[in-house]
Amino acid sequence: MTDAHKGLRGWAAARKGALSTLRFTSLRLRLVVVFGLVALTAAVSASGIAYWLNREAVLTRTQDAVLRDFEQEMQNRAGALPAHPSQDELQRTAGQMASSSQRFSVLLVAEDAAGRPVYGSSGGLNDGFALADVPKSLRTAVNKEQPLTAHNKSPYHLYWQRIVDGGTPYLVAGTRVIGGGPTGYLVKSLEPEAKDLNSLAWSLGIATGLALIGSALLAQAAATTVLKPVHRLGVAALRLGEGKLDTRLRVSGTDELADLSRTFNKAAEALEKRVADMAARDNASRRFVADMSHELRTPLTAITAVTEVLEEELESESGSLDPMIEPAVRLVVSETRRLNDLVENLMEVTRFDAGTARLVLDDVDVADQITACIDARAWLDAVELDAARGIHARLDPRRLDVILANLIGNALKHGGSPVRVAVREEDSEVVIQVRDHGPGIPADVLPHVFDRFYKASASRPRSEGSGLGLSIALENAHIHGGDITAANSPEGGAVFTLRLPRDGSDVVRAAEEKRSEKDDT
Repeated sequence: MTDAHKGLRGWAAARKGALSTLRFTSLRLRLVVVFGLVALTAAVSASGIAYWLNREAVLTRTQDAVLRDFEQEMQNRAGALPAHPSQDELQRTAGQMASSSQRFSVLLVAEDAAGRPVYGSSGGLNDGFALADVPKSLRTAVNKEQPLTAHNKSPYHLYWQRIVDGGTPYLVAGTRVIGGGPTGYLVKSLEPEAKDLNSLAWSLGIATGLALIGSALLAQAAATTVLKPVHRLGVAALRLGEGKLDTRLRVSGTDELADLSRTFNKAAEALEKRVADMAARDNASRRFVADMSHELRTPLTAITAVTEVLEEELESESGSLDPMIEPAVRLVVSETRRLNDLVENLMEVTRFDAGTARLVLDDVDVADQITACIDARAWLDAVELDAARGIHARLDPRRLDVILANLIGNALKHGGSPVRVAVREEDSEVVIQVRDHGPGIPADVLPHVFDRFYKASASRPRSEGSGLGLSIALENAHIHGGDITAANSPEGGAVFTLRLPRDGSDVVRAAEEKRSEKDDT
């Protein structure tokens, strides 16, 4: 395997890794996030509902058992006390009531014979259960006498409330003995139930976390299943865009992704066939133009030799040509030259299209090169040159001469005199401007001035040129790694700007490497 092949494979692997990263940060991540959010929402909702239902069930069961036991103790023990019990009696009764199966603390409140309040407590709330520990709203509700109605048979009822003291939840309740007697209050710690509920909450939280992890793994598996064919499709599309038209996807299954792969393969096959047909027609067209140009050169050589003799005869003072045929002879000479130029231009264009055109670099003084081009075509009187000597560049002198001849010749032919050629340096480029003083280029024609055989109007009269000059000039600029732009000057006339690199060595080296890679392929 050559170094070029290794570089290409390394580049392809890097592109593949970048594509995988891009996929993971977009669609794959969105799938995982969506799956995770759905699972999290479902798990949190289910856990919240389960926790709330269990919490209510646990607290209600404990609360009902405590209140039922307390109410029974109030009827049996507190109801047996005298109307005005002593503190010892209240204290003893409260202790007996607190020793029931539910293990709650009791506070009994009554009045002695003198009408003074008497308290009896069994402890609780840090062994100091007092009346102040009972919420005021609960005390008010317990001592408020309710009117008797058909639906209310008792003037006093049992009331309860949940409170939190020191971070510990408690159940507080109170009621009065019907028919006269002490008022009783209870306090019951709900800490065991709270611990059970906390354990349940932790269990539900762990279950939610496991569900979230499971959903993420499921999303990852689903994303891999879905995105792997999509990733393969993306890589195949990338290879297809790079010109590897024989790229095909392996098809398996009958789902939508398999149908997409089949559609891609059909499209790639049709594209490969179409491109092959177009390439075949293009190669045939190029061969035809090249063969035609070569075949025309032999008879043109003979015709050119004859026209030179006829031209010498026309220019000689003792010519023996009949004056009647002299215009025809001049027309033949002119058209022969034009045909010769057309054949040469066609051969040049064929070389560009085939990619066989090459640069032969040399160190040139740009000002001297422009002067030589103008002098060789006897344009010195019609062209103004603004170029300082000493601007050197490593270019192909022959191709630079072709560019300048086409640009200056086009300005002289279609523009207006004088034609001014200016040269300047910009960073690593040489900039040559060719400006005429004619009417300029119409706006609708300006984008097409470098097109081959372009005519501004279908009714335009036949010109002396081949219609390929500016196109050839642009191709010669491109092969140097430069460019030509056309515009209209604000002061009138057309301006063609040629930009060429000061050193074309890098362009030649890159072109050679590209040809080597193409040959290896």
